[in-house]
Amino acid sequence: MTTFVDADLAAIAGPVLAPSDPGYAEEVSGFNVAIRASPALVVGATSTDDVAAAVRFAARTGHRVAVQATGHGLNDALDGTVLVSTRRMAGVAVDPAARTARVQAGAIWRQVIDAAAPHGLAPLNGSASGVGVVGYTTGGGIGPMARRFGFAADHVQRFTIVTADGVARPVDEGTEPDLFWAVRGGKANLGIVTEMEFGLVPVARFYGGGVFFPADAAAAVLHAWRTWAPTLPDDASTSVALLQMPPDPALPEPLRGRYVVHLRFCHLGTPHEGERLLAPMRAVAPALMEVVAEMPYAAIDAVHMDPTTPMPVRDRGIALGSLPAEAVDALLAQAGPDAGSPLTMVELRLLGGTIAREPLSPNAVSGRGAAFAGYALGVLAGPAAAAIPAAADGIASALSPWAAGEGLLNFLGPADAEHVARQWGSHTRDRLLRIARRHDPAGLFATNVPLPS
Repeated sequence: MTTFVDADLAAIAGPVLAPSDPGYAEEVSGFNVAIRASPALVVGATSTDDVAAAVRFAARTGHRVAVQATGHGLNDALDGTVLVSTRRMAGVAVDPAARTARVQAGAIWRQVIDAAAPHGLAPLNGSASGVGVVGYTTGGGIGPMARRFGFAADHVQRFTIVTADGVARPVDEGTEPDLFWAVRGGKANLGIVTEMEFGLVPVARFYGGGVFFPADAAAAVLHAWRTWAPTLPDDASTSVALLQMPPDPALPEPLRGRYVVHLRFCHLGTPHEGERLLAPMRAVAPALMEVVAEMPYAAIDAVHMDPTTPMPVRDRGIALGSLPAEAVDALLAQAGPDAGSPLTMVELRLLGGTIAREPLSPNAVSGRGAAFAGYALGVLAGPAAAAIPAAADGIASALSPWAAGEGLLNFLGPADAEHVARQWGSHTRDRLLRIARRHDPAGLFATNVPLPS
């Protein structure tokens, strides 16, 4: 490890690594291995004090600062930055009486799920429990219970955040109301969140899982889903995905190497009610395979069955104000079974319900007015890799006639500052920019969803 004489760097308890140091490549690696991060330094932070020291060093020496826990959102090489790696800051504490969880910056949802489950509680995690809690939440956070309980950001009660001056600040609605409003939805544009406390919900089990249909049922399933999904109560959430499954021996034989349609469903009511709600979609076509049952909440990954192994990917998302038949036809023309698309997954997700309602403590989360979300992802491997970026962007372009007025920050994919800024309505965007410029006038923080300077 390189020896540094700088006082701030010398005070950091975790490793401080230059590109030539052993362990640098492992420290900067993220879930999306298509992006090879190349910061000038990486700081393996162990505490809020370490983060604050790294920010002070960067500001004093003219570097920008980036932060990474799991690297699921890594879309940029971060050249020349000081990268704060928070993976060592993984503490999680649950208060069952208060129904809250307190986490450090590097915690993942699986830790919170497992800590909350013995108390009959659950967090508002996303579709994959290996995602980092803080980055997901500060971008809004839409998961399997969002239609019932809203965005994850709506349940945050307080933060500790290191701002551009290198000061760690406790932030809640009473102490720093503007900053508290902005960080919930503004991601890492205003500082580095090192601790966060948020509410848990009294959910111990759910009825749900997935139904897999064959390729020749794709049009029937998607057209049925677009009319069925909006009829569901808030206690139910659903998405549907067109998947090109790899010929992996670890996959169940009915899915291996096939193009399939994956209907996802999660219901917080009784199994009997869940069966009744799901029946119209089961009747659309014979299923290749079904994994639907009453399950403990700790098994929530069974709904989306997202990959858990790091891989090289390129993605793109779009929030939709409506999903008429023409939109489904446009999507199928781009990614249906006869389209020859190189994409691994194209998804439609139902929004609405509590997602659309303003929380008791308003925040800067974008996309509340969207009715659906579209999302495309391709694995950058093999001969088709070069075609994937254009194919992913093509899905968003095909669905753009039905775009909502706002977007979903966590689902954008690679985006410049102007594209990011268009994800909010003008009033929210103007307020967010004013607060960001007040707390970070020099644009110190480098993020995958940058705000205009």
